[in-house]
Amino acid sequence: MEKATFGAGCFWGVESFFRQVPGVADAVCGYAGGEVPSPTYKQVCSGRTGHAEVVEVTFDSAKVSYDTLLDVFFANHDATTLNRQGPDVGSQYRSAIFFHSPDQEREAQAKKTALDKSGRFRRPIVTTIEPAAAFWRAEDYHQRYFEKNDLPSCHVNLAADR
Repeated sequence: MEKATFGAGCFWGVESFFRQVPGVADAVCGYAGGEVPSPTYKQVCSGRTGHAEVVEVTFDSAKVSYDTLLDVFFANHDATTLNRQGPDVGSQYRSAIFFHSPDQEREAQAKKTALDKSGRFRRPIVTTIEPAAAFWRAEDYHQRYFEKNDLPSCHVNLAADR
């Protein structure tokens, strides 16, 4: 099993769409990219910890490629808005890929470059590509939030708009 970590706005929706991908064994809401150890949701929401709301995806690379996960990531959020997804504003909602290996870094950079050149997006992609450091699991009430509360996802599939 391999890990991949993505920030694409509110982690509830990100977790929801990655859980639907065949070959994904788990998707966990959490925080990454910040300076405060073991941050709480309240701290991250303040925008002062440097963390992004992220989802750590555990996947079987024999069943789903990292490239496919990148496609899912870019199809399910607006990678052209800086520190914002829909009504959620702040650096904690930034579009970010946290790579776990040099291969993931290369693939993420190549995908971002190819998408920027493709004309698929009207504005430049602002997704950051950062080394994966500490991942802090979010509080239990954030895990599988839509399942627990019988709610639809808050993310819109952008692939249908292209």
